[in-house]
Amino acid sequence: MKKALAIVLALMLILSVSVAAFAEDLHFEIVSKGFQHQYWQAVLKGSEEKAAELGVTINFVGPANESAYDEQLSQLNSAIAAKPAAIGLAALSTETCLDAIATAQAAGIPIIGFDSGVPGAPEGAIWANAATNNYNAGALAAEKMYEALSARIAAAEGAVRIGVSAQDNVSDSVVSRGLGFIDKFAELCAADGFTVKLEGDAAYVNGANVTSDDNGKVIIETLVPAQVTSELSLIDCNTLMSKDDTIAIYGSNQHSAEAIISANENLQVLGTGENDILGAGFDSGAVIKAAVADGTLFGAITQAPVAMGAALVQLCYDAATGVEVSDVDTGCQWYTAENMDDPEIAQNLYD
Repeated sequence: MKKALAIVLALMLILSVSVAAFAEDLHFEIVSKGFQHQYWQAVLKGSEEKAAELGVTINFVGPANESAYDEQLSQLNSAIAAKPAAIGLAALSTETCLDAIATAQAAGIPIIGFDSGVPGAPEGAIWANAATNNYNAGALAAEKMYEALSARIAAAEGAVRIGVSAQDNVSDSVVSRGLGFIDKFAELCAADGFTVKLEGDAAYVNGANVTSDDNGKVIIETLVPAQVTSELSLIDCNTLMSKDDTIAIYGSNQHSAEAIISANENLQVLGTGENDILGAGFDSGAVIKAAVADGTLFGAITQAPVAMGAALVQLCYDAATGVEVSDVDTGCQWYTAENMDDPEIAQNLYD
């Protein structure tokens, strides 16, 4: 019996050493949407921590900005050429990446989507996604803002305007956050007997699950810049926040939220007073956190970028080692000056 036990223990030791040695040989390539926002640095942090825990290596890259489709495609092709055990991909444009995705499939390399994922990819190309449910996150922002605005809407003699600043109309995450916000705000308006008129970017007007009324009590206007630049988004926010009937504005990612804050530096119209414009953002970063803390922004939605990075690497590891994988919802939270220091919230607020 002792001899048999010794053999079993020896085999277990050999197996554990073999697994550890195998893990050390695993390398993952991760292609993000950029490095220009601190959000991606937080995803990188989570990825590096999980990689160290699992004993694997990663190469985390991203283009200079979120309009650099060709640069990201080049990075994806380089990732495939490195023959990794798996690839993490947050696509700027799925269409641009289709040929590269097909090459990875032919090579048997698992692709794990993260953040906005790879919407519209060929069936079976993306093994799983680690991402926030962006539609629900946008809806949460709408719920919190409507709670603060419903009495003001009811008391208004004429129409009131809700601005939405979106950095683009092609990224699945950004569009979903915008549509989630618009649909939920319109739903809450309807429940209180307020009609809604949609204006602005056609992708959001046509994509919303809302029947637009030309005589709407609440106007929801979405503006999208021609290119993803701080300067152009600042112009959009200035336009929305300068209208006499605007009572609120929502920015659906860090880029847009920071544009709202920048616009307010000159306009000085944000706040929670009766005549102020109520502002809300998405994501975190030092600028947004400071604006929430001092009351410039009413609140913001935070994702869990560190947890997203960790979940991404874990999914890559599982896919590479033959473990069945499925989508992971990495969650979101609404934070304000009152709750942003709570440990459960604070852990998701990156600088």
